[in-house]
Amino acid sequence: MMPEFAYPLIGIPLIFICTTLGALLVFFIRQKSISPKLSKVFTGFAAGVMLSASFFSLIKPALESEVTYMPSWAVVVLSIVLGAGFLWLIDKIVPHFHAAEKQEEGLPARGMSKTSKMFLAVTIHNVPEGLSVGIAFGVALSQQNNAALLMGALLLSIGIGLQNIPEGAVVSLPVKAESGSSGKAFLFGMLSGIVEPIAAIIGLVLAMQIQGIMPWALAFAAGCMIYVVAEEMIPEMTSEGHDHYGVWSFILGFVVMLALDCLSF
Repeated sequence: MMPEFAYPLIGIPLIFICTTLGALLVFFIRQKSISPKLSKVFTGFAAGVMLSASFFSLIKPALESEVTYMPSWAVVVLSIVLGAGFLWLIDKIVPHFHAAEKQEEGLPARGMSKTSKMFLAVTIHNVPEGLSVGIAFGVALSQQNNAALLMGALLLSIGIGLQNIPEGAVVSLPVKAESGSSGKAFLFGMLSGIVEPIAAIIGLVLAMQIQGIMPWALAFAAGCMIYVVAEEMIPEMTSEGHDHYGVWSFILGFVVMLALDCLSF
């Protein structure tokens, strides 16, 4: 059995390494963008992983936590709304560009390139993934008899990492198409994932130091992830016809993450 500190030392860098592996694909894929069908498959799988992780790795332990000042379900409901509202506010403030919909969001920023705005779009939505991993590790490290919780956090990071591989490619290829540089595209794809371990470390420290916020933090991260799935991923994976590639990929991602989560028990 590994020492406790080894679990986050493996899990937190893993989510960044997987994004980097995905970004490396720009050196091997000649196309300037991923085909719509393949994009649906990647997006659907990522959405399934994130939604499954939200319920089974974040909301479930938050509901099972002991809260004395109000019902645990009320804490979870309020925190999910706060998490979703936080991402909504970020969407409205930070200028960014969604490549799939060819649509800009946030406050006007004339001096920023489209590439920079695409980078910000992905970076914003990587924050809740990193937070969820860090909070899961922080909660596990702060509990006694935490072997199952540590394994659950590690499996959560593996699930997030699996969906980060195609996500790294999805970020990098549009940059390659715009700039014509594979090196620049790889750098942008890699850097878009650096926010995840940073957010994970923040989440880990908060969860370890402030015991009372544990259910709030878990459900807040879940709310952020659910917002990303509902606002961006589901519309993208079901766009342009009813071929169901995205739907079946979503189900696959959901059950893969569910299976990984069950392995921790």
